[in-house]
Amino acid sequence: MENENLITDTTQKEIVCKGCGSKLKFAPGTNSLKCEHCGTMNEIAVSDEIIEELDFESYINNLGEEAEMHDIITVKCDACSAQTSFEANVVSDFCPFCGSPIVVTSGTVNRSIQPKSLLPFLIDKKKAKDMFSTWLKKLWWAPNDILKLASQDGKLSGLYIPYWTYDANTTTTYIGERGIDYTETEEYTTEENGQTVTKTRTITRTEWYPVSGVVDDSFDDVLVVASSSLPQQNIEKLAPWDLENLVPFNPDFLSGYKTECYQIGLKEGFEEARGVMETDIHSHVLSDIGGNHQRVFSKNTQYSDITFKHILLPLWLSSYLYQGKTYRFMVNGRTGEVQGERPYSWIKITLAILGLIAFIALLIMIY
Repeated sequence: MENENLITDTTQKEIVCKGCGSKLKFAPGTNSLKCEHCGTMNEIAVSDEIIEELDFESYINNLGEEAEMHDIITVKCDACSAQTSFEANVVSDFCPFCGSPIVVTSGTVNRSIQPKSLLPFLIDKKKAKDMFSTWLKKLWWAPNDILKLASQDGKLSGLYIPYWTYDANTTTTYIGERGIDYTETEEYTTEENGQTVTKTRTITRTEWYPVSGVVDDSFDDVLVVASSSLPQQNIEKLAPWDLENLVPFNPDFLSGYKTECYQIGLKEGFEEARGVMETDIHSHVLSDIGGNHQRVFSKNTQYSDITFKHILLPLWLSSYLYQGKTYRFMVNGRTGEVQGERPYSWIKITLAILGLIAFIALLIMIY
């Protein structure tokens, strides 16, 4: 975090209905806030502001000074250390990341780079719950109590996850070798019918030639999750995201949902993005070397025109503590893609094995 201070007040301003003054919540798939009391739809004024890429070097150099920052109030889970914002006036809840109960007695002010855009929820809670239940029912050997826990509405939380996107132009110089295959015929001796005979065979050899070169690559919207609270292998599989439908940031879209504060900063996020870019750059270098085989001895990449966006992406999350271990299940709030971790019921597995053994024993007795 750029800066954080402990405070004792976590109350945030509520967005209320223009008709009856009751609490409003963003309605997925719309551009409106829905009144939980009278059902009135309160339209969100969507800005026509162009979502711009921000200069990376400028933000790094001016971070904490001229960079556009904002203060958000978050509550830290004592069990898993995740930091999320809660709805106004909430005094207790479950941590969306690990399922542990949280009593909101104090919060933390985190000074962070303000998100400039987000993808609003398209999938509502009911549809996400149905998709989640369908996914669970397809799991073999799942414990019955996990299926029971999944039926509890309170266990499925709508959450906005922080991400960085990075653009960059790169120029890479490399030194390596190109391998060209060729064939030749060689003689060899072998034993046949007790006699030594001479035969010929065709073998493939490789001739290596020194090469060097330069490749240019451009990268657009390399996506890096700025959260360390979720399993990386699962959250990556939630992609793709329809980033072309990003809308300018408006806090109204967050009404009724939790929001996580980023844990991976702007600089650290770019290091992860470089790893993604490096994979593509290396493939380009191998293609540029050509031939049948390639060796790369060294390469040097220069990055230029680096820009970024800080965005929020919607996620439905369900977390359970089962036998001392946390299991997380995630639903992409735009596409409905489901990913997650799963426990196994060793009782079911053991009974299945014993049943299989008994079945095989019965077959042996019969035949």
